Amino acid sequence: YSPGLTDFVLMTEKSYMFITGPEVIKAVMQEEVSFEDLGGGLVHAQESGVCHFLLHDDQECLDKVRELLTFLPSNNENDPPYQTPSDDPDRRCPELSEIVPLDPHQPYDVRKAIASIFDDGRFFEVRELWAQNLVVGFARLNGHVVGLIANQPVVLAATIDIKAAIKAAHFIRICDAYNIPLITLQDVP
Repeated sequence: YSPGLTDFVLMTEKSYMFITGPEVIKAVMQEEVSFEDLGGGLVHAQESGVCHFLLHDDQECLDKVRELLTFLPSNNENDPPYQTPSDDPDRRCPELSEIVPLDPHQPYDVRKAIASIFDDGRFFEVRELWAQNLVVGFARLNGHVVGLIANQPVVLAATIDIKAAIKAAHFIRICDAYNIPLITLQDVP
């Protein structure tokens, strides 16, 4: 049960996580299920939401951990790490008027707006494959780490369902634990 209680779970495409294996399922339920279908990385990244990052292999996994650590303080009493931005903090974002349509019924990809707003267009998304109607992750604003929660209009018209609410609540808890301020981009019908 411990993976469900951790801050972040990273899995590779060929990793598995389950309480009881396919043999037990076959004996008890008389159903055959593969390791991948029962508890593969993709299942946990898309269906259960337990996997925060699904990576191709071990090296990509280690690279992702290193990148994640650039956004987190070494402990909950320190501030998140500051990085000097290359963007002008007073810059305007005129492209937002083209990204976000005037018609409230017209969908758009909120990731494009995020790339326009935050330092160097960089966004470190968490749980990208789960509850895709909500986008959460880390970015920097004038070099300071911020947590970002945004509705995604191109998925389920950005409505907040149970999975999205759980995704947001978990991310808010993480940001609160590490003293990371939150920014919310809201566009809900």
